[in-house]
Amino acid sequence: MKFTRTKIEDVVIIEPTIHGDERGYFLETFRQDKLEDFLGFKFNFCQDNESKSSKGVLRGLHYQIAPFAQTKLVRVIKGKVLDVAVDIRKNSLTFGQYVSVELSADNKKQLFIPRGFAHGFVVLEDDTIFAYKVDNYYSPEYDRGIAFDDKDLNIDWIIKKEELKLSSKDMKQLKLNETDDLFEFGVDYYV
Repeated sequence: MKFTRTKIEDVVIIEPTIHGDERGYFLETFRQDKLEDFLGFKFNFCQDNESKSSKGVLRGLHYQIAPFAQTKLVRVIKGKVLDVAVDIRKNSLTFGQYVSVELSADNKKQLFIPRGFAHGFVVLEDDTIFAYKVDNYYSPEYDRGIAFDDKDLNIDWIIKKEELKLSSKDMKQLKLNETDDLFEFGVDYYV
């Protein structure tokens, strides 16, 4: 496995080693020991999630607040997405900045998104299957979001706004500067 820090170094791209021949391929999609060694801290994924979406669906930008904040490890099983992680850690040098990475069944890249980030993705191919691990259970009372079209974030979602398909929840999220439910930079969320 290859681990690469992004421009926001806490967000990491993971590229598996693919062993293939005429029969097909094999790869390890997750190795906790190797990821923890690279990151320098421990975590424990406890829930796996999966969604199927058509082209143009945008899900996000979502996060959960303490005590149910979540680290995510995301990947695409079928199709293609543009995946986005936004730093929402107050006083962070990269607060309000984002990382976007194309994840696909073809490139098999994964994105590690730590607590303190809002996450979203836009689907670039029909029938895309998106899967992810989280290290805390889903809790509706602690679920929050940020507007996907917040002008201060200026995220390029690739697909025109009028062609996006959003849930009613995602159409009415607050802008980053309107929410008080943010994280403190430097707080250890992995204790």
